[in-house]
Amino acid sequence: MTKAKQGFLISLIIPLIFVVVWWVCALRVNNPVILPEVKQVFALLSKPTENLISMGSLLSNILVSLIRVMVGYIFAVIVAIPLGIMMGYYSLVFNLFNNFLGLFRPIPPLAWVPLVLAWFGVASFATLFGVEEGQLYIWLSNLKLSMIFIIFVGAFFPILTSSIYGVRSVNKTLIDSAQVLGANNRDIFRKILLPAAAPSIVNGMRIGLGVAWMCLVSAEMLPGSISGVGYLITHAYTIAHTDVVIAGMISIGVVGALLDCLFRVFETRKFKWQRLSR
Repeated sequence: MTKAKQGFLISLIIPLIFVVVWWVCALRVNNPVILPEVKQVFALLSKPTENLISMGSLLSNILVSLIRVMVGYIFAVIVAIPLGIMMGYYSLVFNLFNNFLGLFRPIPPLAWVPLVLAWFGVASFATLFGVEEGQLYIWLSNLKLSMIFIIFVGAFFPILTSSIYGVRSVNKTLIDSAQVLGANNRDIFRKILLPAAAPSIVNGMRIGLGVAWMCLVSAEMLPGSISGVGYLITHAYTIAHTDVVIAGMISIGVVGALLDCLFRVFETRKFKWQRLSR
């Protein structure tokens, strides 16, 4: 047996123990509202395209949530990485922004909800672009500005912090040597700073995506939401469908783990040199 297969089998031990404990506890409790049985939840997960409590399928709600997360996350990447690189390289930019942004970093994304509702209400991308009908309106109306902002805040600071750290960790001797040899700022950024800081930046993007996905439920609890796995969980709770709640939670965990796995595969393939240099 290869080490990979052995590691995979070992990783299944705790999940299997967890499922057995859940199965035993559900039998003892004997109340599906408090703790539904394993087979009841996995029956829902095995049919992701079926309609749930008149709110669409589990798959369609996950897709809506994933689009929301990716939109907010992409905005965070576009803003945080350039700002982080500038703050990491230029002391003036760091001194200008560091203390100011440091005031907002400890604030949890959920604490922004009252302000976000006052600022954006139930406005969406459909409102922003003036789309009022058609299939495009349906999709754009699901992208509420308040939700995108909450997801943006959740992803922004991990990406920013890792970008600053990555640039500041670059060996100064490399930069000084390049300047002595006549390299300009563009060459330094393109050939030294970005390649050297890339592992840290990608790691920050990975953490930021995880935080953005965790912010999903709180974002989809905001007024105006009528879809998404977070809203599905909240609505299922109000009508005592605990099996749908747990199925939604498992879906969030699985999708989040798959997204994290994609980043880890990318890091492994693109940054082998970092491990070899240690």
